[in-house]
Amino acid sequence: MDWYLEGTEPEAVADLRREVGEHLRRHAAPGSDLDGAAIAISELLSNVERHAPGPAWVQLDWSRVRAVLSVHDLGAGFEDTRELPADLLAEGGGRGLFIVSNVAGWMTVAAKRAGGSRVTVELPVLRDLERDQDVPRRRPGALPAPEEVRPDGFFDRESFLRALVVQLAEAVERNEGPDAAAAAIAQVGADVGGRMEDEYRRVEGVVGDLGPAQIADLYVRLKAAIEGDFYVIDADDERIVLGNRTCPFGDVVRRAPGLCRMTSSVFGGIAARNTGGASVVLEERIALGDPECRVVVWLKGAHRGEWRSAHEFGAIGG
Repeated sequence: MDWYLEGTEPEAVADLRREVGEHLRRHAAPGSDLDGAAIAISELLSNVERHAPGPAWVQLDWSRVRAVLSVHDLGAGFEDTRELPADLLAEGGGRGLFIVSNVAGWMTVAAKRAGGSRVTVELPVLRDLERDQDVPRRRPGALPAPEEVRPDGFFDRESFLRALVVQLAEAVERNEGPDAAAAAIAQVGADVGGRMEDEYRRVEGVVGDLGPAQIADLYVRLKAAIEGDFYVIDADDERIVLGNRTCPFGDVVRRAPGLCRMTSSVFGGIAARNTGGASVVLEERIALGDPECRVVVWLKGAHRGEWRSAHEFGAIGG
């Protein structure tokens, strides 16, 4: 699940705190420390509000039992200082990170290549197998984005279809849970990627499994067809590494980082179908403020489960 914070006005930050908390509450198992999670979320977003004016992104990874939250910003960056200041009433001094580290299972702080920081914490919240539904309500910040409106006050087909994809995926995750969303996106990736692969095979006259170089070529060409600018950094029997200078979805992807999951699903489905399994790691993302995307596709399922942030794909039939 991904959220975008365009500015750091107190009202916007408060709305995001509440929305992330509500999502955790809907899907948390009994006995989860929701209060502790709320403290961690509040401190991390308050840190962004104070020190990183501009866009920020929040990611919630619930692919395993415990929820993991990541907060990306483009601020000046900061050191991983987890200690109380001598003056407990003084501003700064690492107090926020100290508090977070004491309610979280673990925490990491890393610098982003384009500036800013990524803080990742394991929240004290377990997933529930039971579903809890709320009455649907209109959410702020939904696509289409305001800047996509035409002079006549409406949106074009591309904006509408993009919004349809993003909002549908988010609705599935919000209401049905992370597993349902992952399954739905994986199915879409298998179907769409499979059709693209079929046409690639027809044009190139390929019979049998695609090799790493052919898979990489397919990735670049299918993305170029939708105005992406992917290029191959490395391709061998173990992995394919790609860079990307331009997102096919344009600047709006920063408002909807969940679109990246479609890329990982298409790439992972193609690789798994031809090599027996795949793990896709989105190491850098334009959607999260990085200057380019860097995507690593591990082949043959050999490294399955080694990266928490990976999207995993088992062998897929044709």
